[in-house]
Amino acid sequence: MNSVIAFLMQSDSGQIPSAAAGGAVGAIMIVYFAVLILMVAAMWKIFTKAGKPGWAAIVPIYNIIVLLEIVGKPLWWFVLFIIPIVNFIAIIMVTLELAKKFGKGAGFGIGLLLLGPIFAPMLAWGDAQYNPNA
Repeated sequence: MNSVIAFLMQSDSGQIPSAAAGGAVGAIMIVYFAVLILMVAAMWKIFTKAGKPGWAAIVPIYNIIVLLEIVGKPLWWFVLFIIPIVNFIAIIMVTLELAKKFGKGAGFGIGLLLLGPIFAPMLAWGDAQYNPNA
C-alpha cells in the first residue's frame, strides 16, 4: 500500500513533452499566420485588379459584398452566404464566376475553391486581366 501511495505522489516535471508541444503549436501558428497574410494580400490585389478598393478585402461582411459586385451577382446573394448548406453552393458558384471574370476556366475555379492559398496568388499576381463582361 505504501508503495502505491509513494508512486502516486511522485511528480513528473514533463518539461520535454510540453516544450516540444509548445514548439509545434508555435510553428503551426507561424505557418497559419503566413498563409493568412498571403491570402489577404492576394485578395487585396484581386480587388484592385477588378477596380475595387483593396482595403475592402480586410473588412468583414463588406468583402463579401465587394466580391459579389466583382462577379456580377446581386447583393441579396449575401443572404445565401448565411444559410447553412446553401452557402457551400453559393461559394462554389461565386468562385467559378470569379475565375471566369479573370479569363480562367472551370478547372482554375475549382483550384481556387479547393487550394485557395495556391491559386489566389496566381490570380492576383499573374497575367490574368479582369473582364466584367466575361
